[in-house]
Amino acid sequence: MKIELIKEEDKRNYLELLLLADEQEDMIDKYLWRGELFALYDGGLRAVCVVTDEGGGVFEIKNLAVEPRFQRRGYGRQMMEFVCGRYGGRCRKILVGTGESPLTIPFYRSCGFQESHRVKDFFIDNYDHPMFENGVRLKDMIYLERNFLTAED
Repeated sequence: MKIELIKEEDKRNYLELLLLADEQEDMIDKYLWRGELFALYDGGLRAVCVVTDEGGGVFEIKNLAVEPRFQRRGYGRQMMEFVCGRYGGRCRKILVGTGESPLTIPFYRSCGFQESHRVKDFFIDNYDHPMFENGVRLKDMIYLERNFLTAED
């Protein structure tokens, strides 16, 4: 297994997989070009993740997607461990925003994240169509965070 940082000019090649986690292309365009895109390979592409620097020692996971036929095999967790290892030593916290899904929130909690805050009606106000995950209509963006100690703490 290996995780690679994807060059700027190649980021669009991963759009199909990115759309699994964020199904509106213009929303992906808002963060893809200012973030770092990582791809996890294990005999082929298995997962992608976009991380942005939000300033003030805060990084945000904007997109984490695993190929459907390889989900629930540990690739998402491997990517989370990689991201936390890469950024944890140089940040105060890592944020991740997600819909209120019975699958994603427990996953992030199991990776050491805890609920931070929510943005009411985010999915209603920012997407051009209703969004559903596991039969649940997404309304609010639920933010979770994982805190890290820095040299200043």
